[in-house]
Amino acid sequence: MEKETSRIEAFSDAVFAIAITLLVLDLHVPMRDSMNDSIGLYKTLALQWPSYLAFGLSFFSIYIMWVNHHKLFKQIYKRNTALMFTNGLILFLATCISFPTALLAEYFNTTYAGKAATLYTGLFVCINLAFNLLWWTATRDRALLRPDITDKAILEIKRNYQYGLPVHLLACALSFFLPVVALLICACLWTYWAFTSGKLELSIQPKQPNKP
Repeated sequence: MEKETSRIEAFSDAVFAIAITLLVLDLHVPMRDSMNDSIGLYKTLALQWPSYLAFGLSFFSIYIMWVNHHKLFKQIYKRNTALMFTNGLILFLATCISFPTALLAEYFNTTYAGKAATLYTGLFVCINLAFNLLWWTATRDRALLRPDITDKAILEIKRNYQYGLPVHLLACALSFFLPVVALLICACLWTYWAFTSGKLELSIQPKQPNKP
């Protein structure tokens, strides 16, 4: 079967790259006029640690999104209008990450940390729903999928993404009162996806015919 999703994948790769690039705009060089000689450059930079934290979290979250998006489209061979718009929803949400990242960097070390973390984790609830919707849209019409994909493989991918929804909801609920814990939960989930995506792909590869 000829793969029809090459343009979708190329466009998606470009959007993910732009979304990651936008994050670095929130890292600012201290202005010389605002420098305090008694503190020094390195201490001034160290005071900006919430910006580095937010940048690191968001960079790896978008990167893991891209990896999983790539893995999904290795199983999706054809496209229809619903699939294209669902994929567009994921890309829209990916480009939105820079805004709550900036909020988290600005307010994480203040009394508004909980509210900033809630917006941040809430966005990832939406992203997880969008990924589940993408796979549901693809599997609703088996003609869109790789011809030799099995029902077991479809179910394994579905379960892998369904685990993320309750975890992200838990993080969002905790973020009001325990923003650090909420962010750690999200980071642990992304780490889990990073390590399991390869194993999942191996488990759904078609079996090679035995050589005579």
